[in-house]
Amino acid sequence: MSGADDLALLDAWRAGDATAGETLFERHFACVYRFLCNKLGRDVDDVVQETFLACLQARDRFRADSSFRTFLLAIARNKLLKRLERIGREEAGASFEETRVVDLDASPGHFLVRSEEQAVLLRALRRLPIDLQIALELFYWEAMTSAEIAVVLDVPHGTVRSRLRRAREILREKVELVTDDPGLRQSTLGNFEQWLASMRRRIGEPDGDASRSA
Repeated sequence: MSGADDLALLDAWRAGDATAGETLFERHFACVYRFLCNKLGRDVDDVVQETFLACLQARDRFRADSSFRTFLLAIARNKLLKRLERIGREEAGASFEETRVVDLDASPGHFLVRSEEQAVLLRALRRLPIDLQIALELFYWEAMTSAEIAVVLDVPHGTVRSRLRRAREILREKVELVTDDPGLRQSTLGNFEQWLASMRRRIGEPDGDASRSA
């Protein structure tokens, strides 16, 4: 699979080849779904569909200086923010940089966990400002580089490393708040990055690699 192949499928889809569209959807569905499902509840399937349709419409704006996956997730982020605004931006009373999914009551309805530690981390993640949550999930679940994350978040490359450090710090603080069980808290924080990376396996895919650094 290559970026050029993805673009060929996208062009064929835009030209009316429904099979090409289905192939592109199947190829990238898991990534987009994983990106959205800890931030949206019952709306997740609709926003996945919106993302792929918007990708089709935005084809002419795609430049080959980033990967197709990065382009697609940048669109998914824009669709996510619009949907969260519809859910309750006014009630949150904050900018999107400060908004947390938990403030908007956008509880995830499709995210499975295999351990108590993963459940704790999911609750803690949803208490982060939305773009810090996105940065961590892209790094640990999609193995994206700082440069790729910068494209998705639409920020300068140089700010991503500091955001990841800050996100990890806040996430650790939130873990302390979401469980009263000292043993669970210790086991979660003691293998913090391994537990975070292990949550990638949501749709029959292998666990992420927690050994990377930003």
